[in-house]
Amino acid sequence: MTQLQYFWQQISNLAGSLLASLNGRNMLDILIVAMLVYYATRLVRQTRANSVIKGFAMMLAMMWLSEIFSLNTINWILRQVIGTGTIMLVVLFQPELRKALEQVGRSSLYSGMLSSGDQKGKSAEHNTEEMVHVLGNLSRRKVGALIVMEQQTGLKDIVNTGTTLDAEISGALIENIFEPNTPLHDGAVVVSHGRITAAACFLPLSENSSISRELGTRHRAALGISETTDAVVLIVSEETGVISMAREGKLTRYLDSKTIRNVLMNVFNPEAGKGGNGLRGKMQSMMKRKEKQHEEEH
Repeated sequence: MTQLQYFWQQISNLAGSLLASLNGRNMLDILIVAMLVYYATRLVRQTRANSVIKGFAMMLAMMWLSEIFSLNTINWILRQVIGTGTIMLVVLFQPELRKALEQVGRSSLYSGMLSSGDQKGKSAEHNTEEMVHVLGNLSRRKVGALIVMEQQTGLKDIVNTGTTLDAEISGALIENIFEPNTPLHDGAVVVSHGRITAAACFLPLSENSSISRELGTRHRAALGISETTDAVVLIVSEETGVISMAREGKLTRYLDSKTIRNVLMNVFNPEAGKGGNGLRGKMQSMMKRKEKQHEEEH
């Protein structure tokens, strides 16, 4: 009972000292830390790192409690494990840390300086219509396709795994690439700066265990690249002809031509999607409505 009283007294003293030293600077410090924790939580949510972090937090809590209740042997063991575990976390969280650094580097100012002029105006409309037309054709014929559209994160390492093309966006060319039994049909097409950069590219597969088993390698590859970059990926299923989109590690299925057109206009003309009331905001709302409609139908 004495140990419990001591435990609560420690908490009360800590809370009292925090309140006593509270000022504008400390409030800002707490706010920044809270934001960092929030974004770190969003980053590892629905990944393997989530379970590891929970386990690490439990060990920290156990170490703290063992110190409060004078359990010296357990406390020493936990300190040794946590001391070496910090290095292990860096190794285990390498993909998540890379993703976080990429997101930090994708600032609006930096992307604005590097934006390409050939993605705007008539070029954006032309590219959008070509893509909408060819995706519709592939869907009707049930020809599998995987198209990765580069955003701020460079995809040079992905491009290097395939065959370089550097061609204008053409529906006929894309349809010919994905035609079964052709040399370039097996793999992904990468679109960058309004041009077809490469074909037959290999993508990393998602390791998310919650992905439905009915989704094949093509969908897992699309989710894999969308988890580690900000690329927008369009997929055509060769079994059902259903058109899907992978973005930020999430898959949206059963896209119609209107939704695809909005997605592509946002990709080829990013300026049109700036702001919550812009095309991007409308597109996100449309995605949510479509997911809700599909859930109601099934």
